[in-house]
Amino acid sequence: MALMDHLKELRNRLFKSAIGVILGTVVGFILYQPMLAALIKPITDLNQKEGRLASLNFDGVASSFDLMIQISVFMGLILASPVWLYQLWAFIVPGLHKKERRMALSFVAAAVPLFVGGVFLAWMVLPNAVRVLTDFTPAGASNFITAQVYLSFVTRLMLAFGIAFLLPVVLFGLNVAGILKGAQLVKSWRITVFLVCLFAAMAAPGADAMSMFYLAGPMLALFFLAVVLCLMNDKRRERRAAKRAAETEATADVATPGSELKNL
Repeated sequence: MALMDHLKELRNRLFKSAIGVILGTVVGFILYQPMLAALIKPITDLNQKEGRLASLNFDGVASSFDLMIQISVFMGLILASPVWLYQLWAFIVPGLHKKERRMALSFVAAAVPLFVGGVFLAWMVLPNAVRVLTDFTPAGASNFITAQVYLSFVTRLMLAFGIAFLLPVVLFGLNVAGILKGAQLVKSWRITVFLVCLFAAMAAPGADAMSMFYLAGPMLALFFLAVVLCLMNDKRRERRAAKRAAETEATADVATPGSELKNL
């Protein structure tokens, strides 16, 4: 394809992705009220269960409208993740062989549930994170939380969990591309465990060990699953290379028939 054709293809893919995000945002608008109630439930629980004074505050005239737009768009991105991930794959497909296309499609099929699973786990961790962090409030003080600050906290938590759960897909993709070997992952498992725990300590909002474990535990499990898949793929690649070498060696000493030499 010429450069202009590639640009047109990219424009069409971006347009379809934008439509998916817009439709997801519309669904986000419809579900905004129950979603907002679910998001602020950890704050209301502080009043009802913990006996503390906490509330979500809007510091401007249009702050509530801005919050509605941001939550709706964020929901749209999550709901439309299969669409824009597929469009990204479809844009790359024309440059791939048939086998590589199937592999790329499997990456997309694995990435979507892992990303959504990470977001869902963050949703489950959110109440505990809010409770633990607000426990540091001095006695006699109140928690008047700005809506924009709270939304930034929630989205950062969910994106951190969602992106972290894509670790096995990235590692296995590098292995399939021949960039990373399974043996290299086995040798570096100690530093990987340390880096995962460090990332979990920084990304998890809770100050307690459980919040870190909620993120580090699944990430480590997915990492070792990726290691197993990479080792299996390396063995399959070695068997394929050995078979190809044996076939080449078996036919290397066979004389070329005269009829074929005449055709040449």
